[in-house]
Amino acid sequence: MHTSVPIERLVNLLDPAGNLLFNMSVSEAVERVGSGDPRQVREIDGQFALLHKEGTRIRMARSLGRPMRYFLAKRAEGPCLVVAERIDEIHQFLCSEGLAGQFHPSYTRMVPAHHIVELALVGCPDPNPEAIRYFNPQRNRLSTDLDDIGRNYIGTLAREIDRWLDTIPSAEPLGVLFSGGIDSGAVLLVLYHVLLTRGESPARLKAFTLSVDAGGSDASQAEQFLGALDLMMFREPISVPFQELDFREAIRVIEDYKPLDVQAATMTLALCRGIRRRYPDWKYLIDGDGGDENLKDYPIEENPELTIRSVLNNPLLYQEGWGVKAVKHSLTYSGGQSRGHVRTHAPARQLGFYGFSPYALPNVIEVAEGIPFIELTNWQQERLYALKGEIVRRGVKALTGLTMPLFEKRRFQRGALEERQFADLFPAEESSYRQAFAGQYA
Repeated sequence: MHTSVPIERLVNLLDPAGNLLFNMSVSEAVERVGSGDPRQVREIDGQFALLHKEGTRIRMARSLGRPMRYFLAKRAEGPCLVVAERIDEIHQFLCSEGLAGQFHPSYTRMVPAHHIVELALVGCPDPNPEAIRYFNPQRNRLSTDLDDIGRNYIGTLAREIDRWLDTIPSAEPLGVLFSGGIDSGAVLLVLYHVLLTRGESPARLKAFTLSVDAGGSDASQAEQFLGALDLMMFREPISVPFQELDFREAIRVIEDYKPLDVQAATMTLALCRGIRRRYPDWKYLIDGDGGDENLKDYPIEENPELTIRSVLNNPLLYQEGWGVKAVKHSLTYSGGQSRGHVRTHAPARQLGFYGFSPYALPNVIEVAEGIPFIELTNWQQERLYALKGEIVRRGVKALTGLTMPLFEKRRFQRGALEERQFADLFPAEESSYRQAFAGQYA
């Protein structure tokens, strides 16, 4: 008697061009993921989302800089795994295959950054995937010398930016998403320095600053920053009308409902649209996303789940959330910046840009995790909040010779428009964001 064997199917909708690899080809990186060896995957440098199939065994891995989602569909012939960057890409494929009845956005899964996710296409019942950590930076390995920490941190940032420039034709213009804050300010100054060191013209560089209805405090902050360093030639304000801002559109683009990420994405989308309108052929953007996570610079008092002890005692908390083995870990979304980085990535991608977030690279994060935060702060929140500016300022000075201006911390979504406009634009309750998200597939 003949028994039919289930036929597994893999549908890989990831665009290989979305990977930004510095030290190997995509095929070599895929083979490293296929090895299942965390040490081999850790050696992949850049932003990536990679997939390897061997028989019924699938292995996937990603960095913070690129999202990666999957969905396991049932067919009479056997299971079908669909892997994509976006939830709507998975939905569209299932619709084309007549499998839309199986879809719900909460049934999709996100590969957590810094892990190899391994699963087997063996049919019902589906075994849970296994997540194997490939990035495990050593904590507290640096001295308490802030000059030494700054040199290490900004020096590594500069090396990653230099490697990024190796992948870009020397005639292509470069845009910095620039508010004049610590993270975007350091990125601009380091990029400027690296271009000069490489013997390339900094004239290809622009600092794009969003201003809604020609208002907001970031515009004047960016002008003060550049003016203090005699770098006004890079200034490029992008003014957009308030009527163009739509948090519901941002929810559609980032496929998430977390208020702070939606608010940031709303502004990033407006800025990218303004750049695209002015420069139809522009390709390359660089940003400072991830700098707050690396140096633990979020107001702890705004999150009732956090204390300074939980922030300083849990490695990679802001990058990964509570971790893949925690009760609160969301399979649909992962956690921390592993979830939230889409606020920057998706708007740039939507408008046809190649975005780059150097603070989100493992080599930069590794330096940040080596900082002895507890010893430097003695569990004092104000000392923690002051630490980031000191580290970055000293590092930029050591690398470039420039004294970077420091301003009071302000979220991107707060600096691009007036306070009354912010209140008019964004709902105060998270339930409004959740409802807008749920309505997309109602």
